[in-house]
Amino acid sequence: MQVSQSKKKTGVIAPKRFVQRVKKQNELFRSYMHQDAHEFLNFLLNELVDILEKESSAAKDSPQSSSPEKVPNGLVQPLANGVRKEPPVTLVHKNFQGILTNETRCLRCETVTARDETFFDLSVDIEQNSSITSCLKNFCSTETLNAEDKFFCDKCCSLQEAQKRMKIKKAPHILVIHLKRFKYIEQLGRYKKLSYRVVFPMELKLSTSDDVDTEYSLFAVVVHVGSGPNHGHYVSLVKSHNHWLFFDDENVEMVEESTLQTFFGSSHEYSGNTDHGYILFYEGLGGKS
Repeated sequence: MQVSQSKKKTGVIAPKRFVQRVKKQNELFRSYMHQDAHEFLNFLLNELVDILEKESSAAKDSPQSSSPEKVPNGLVQPLANGVRKEPPVTLVHKNFQGILTNETRCLRCETVTARDETFFDLSVDIEQNSSITSCLKNFCSTETLNAEDKFFCDKCCSLQEAQKRMKIKKAPHILVIHLKRFKYIEQLGRYKKLSYRVVFPMELKLSTSDDVDTEYSLFAVVVHVGSGPNHGHYVSLVKSHNHWLFFDDENVEMVEESTLQTFFGSSHEYSGNTDHGYILFYEGLGGKS
């Protein structure tokens, strides 16, 4: 609102008050330590959901909102018989929420156990010289559970070898993909940043379990600059009015679309380039605003 109502030709806002509020809400962000952009995104979306749900409940419960529906047996109570009202669907849910199906098939009795879970973003493992498409394929690939990882099958009433896989049941309008660039290396006893080259396309197609394809277009990238997880810097690139803008703290400049290729990563283990794509934002081309 402040940006759009600015009297100046270009509206800007210093996020000091926003950062103060974030620090007040969550003590994790009160220090001067390097913080993770993906953890921050999760915190921000979940906090927004909480605030929007509380506001929606308050609006419904206020006497002005609407008078209770009258029925022959008296007033309808929102929590009659202890049944909890469904939480409202917020702006965050409408834009970011998708559904995953976690399927486990017992290899002894062939029974398939399926469980649905919602997500706001997908965290995918990365490999050297790969692409987002192959990362998503691996995310949905079949994994065998055996030895110490056996699955307790309710039908067999015992631990059994099983096959497990994730399927995307419902694609979100905004698909957020987080690349797992920080990996714990046991020999080193610490996290290491993977500078792997992972190509992210401008257009992406995502298939759901019922064979519905959703086409997406890339509109923002968060880039981690730095060689390790405990120090560094974040910059971002955002598409606005068909132009790509590069944001680096208070500096904003227009760049060519080809500039995004410099953030794919390095095809060599050791490279001077430490600027790597970390979180990708794709918008569904399904016509939703």
